Amino acid sequence: MSDIYDLAILGGGPAGITAAIYASRARLNTIWIDKNFAPGGQITATYEVDNYPGMPGISGMDLGEAFGEHARKLGLEPKREKLLSLENISGDIKTIHTKKNEYQARTIILAFGAEHRKLDIPGEDDLGGLGVSYCATCDGAFYKDRTVVVVGGGNAAAEDAVFLSGLCKKVYLVHRRDELRADKAIQEKIFDCENIEMVWDSVPLEILGQDEVTGIKIRNVKTGEERELDTDGVFIAVGIVPNTTFVKAQLELDENGYICAGEEGITSAAGVFAAGDIRTKALRQVVTAVSDGANTVASVQKYLWRKDNGNH
Repeated sequence: MSDIYDLAILGGGPAGITAAIYASRARLNTIWIDKNFAPGGQITATYEVDNYPGMPGISGMDLGEAFGEHARKLGLEPKREKLLSLENISGDIKTIHTKKNEYQARTIILAFGAEHRKLDIPGEDDLGGLGVSYCATCDGAFYKDRTVVVVGGGNAAAEDAVFLSGLCKKVYLVHRRDELRADKAIQEKIFDCENIEMVWDSVPLEILGQDEVTGIKIRNVKTGEERELDTDGVFIAVGIVPNTTFVKAQLELDENGYICAGEEGITSAAGVFAAGDIRTKALRQVVTAVSDGANTVASVQKYLWRKDNGNH
């Protein structure tokens, strides 16, 4: 059995890394766990981060590495272990089970982040890795001078389409509405790309192909017309789903599965705090995740001080 830590940080995205930086500076006895080897979480799959202050145009991979290097300089690195379960998180001592070890901590910061939402249509799972992708920056190079479809209408989908337009012969952007939800600056880039064709008011029905993607069947939501687009790849960017599987029976969640927690990260369980994309919030961006990481460590310090001074 390991020592009882003041704090366990679970997750290595911007929120988790910032929490690690602040915990190190606060001299908290901290265990930090993240299964991914590349620091940064979701941002590592982002081609360009243009809205993080002071670092315009930096790649997501480089930004994640800069965050991770900052934490390393302060002497804290994550243990690369896969989380299996959490026990007794409402108690004074919480238990974290990983594939390799068991750890105990007085407080926990949950910074698992989120994962890509699926379309849940025929062909999506069967052709995963065979033309279906959720990461344009990871897989875009495979489609140089070919035709691809991007599904979605938010910032991620628009950014993916712009990135792919620089590699591909043709990019279809399929969106269920008649206007994009993406920021205006990104929309301007979309409409400036001659090889991006908007497919408005349309939803995907099926991804076609046997051993690789050959097309996608779509339906116009206004006319009901169905048609097929010939394509070599389908990039799906329709939002994210919070990684709350480990705590869904132990913490209060909202109707979309996010942990109910405000700016201070305080959850329904004493000593458990949520930071980043995993919690209820209006805006999920790198800058808000970083803020969450700092705020939750401040909340941890207050919680531990109250416990140690008999003020419950």
